[in-house]
Amino acid sequence: MKVMDMKVIEILAPLWGTMRSIIPLTAIMAFFQLVILRKPIDNLKEFLLGFVFAILGLHLFLKGTTMSLLPLGGSVGRNIHILERRWLIVMLAFVIGYLGTLVEPALKALALEVEELSIGTIRHKVLIHGVAVGFGLGMAIGVTKILLNISYIKIVAPLLVLVIILAFFAPEPFGAIAFDSASATTGPVNIPLNMALAIGLATVIKTVDPLISGFGIVGLTSIGAMISVLVLGILTRF
Repeated sequence: MKVMDMKVIEILAPLWGTMRSIIPLTAIMAFFQLVILRKPIDNLKEFLLGFVFAILGLHLFLKGTTMSLLPLGGSVGRNIHILERRWLIVMLAFVIGYLGTLVEPALKALALEVEELSIGTIRHKVLIHGVAVGFGLGMAIGVTKILLNISYIKIVAPLLVLVIILAFFAPEPFGAIAFDSASATTGPVNIPLNMALAIGLATVIKTVDPLISGFGIVGLTSIGAMISVLVLGILTRF
């Protein structure tokens, strides 16, 4: 019985941790809806069912990420150096960044909202793939930085200058969308996968310090996403 009890506790403890992160947010919003705004919650049964689904879904997703994406990304990063041609490593990094961005739930939600508010002018699929291309390019630049052991500031400074220049030429609202798209890409899929890959790669290169070069790749991918959205906005002028 004690063994069974311990197993039950091991299963429920992480689930309770997920619940503790969702319950306060839900409680605050429900309090404002019912007490401050004095408005009822539409379809209470559906709301409660969705609340349970959100807890279970987030818990299973985090568990699955820990069991699959993190170790897989780290393994790929540690073994990718066996490819003798650096351009293959950079291309693989682009593909991983591109495909990982396509499944980010936050980006999909943002793209659908943009399409709705723009009355279909900005298609959600166009925005998603445009952001994915920029994210992939940022991932490729980050991996190149690790392979060549380039200083972070030498990469970031020119990219930020490019963002500022493009922002002057991109029509509204692409400037604002670019900033939101950058944050939407840093979700539960890309961050663990890309960080694990970058740190894994940095640990096997003798001339690279993993602490210095292994981190920062998420920032580069976000900048890449901003650049691609701004370029997309400029292209719409033509």
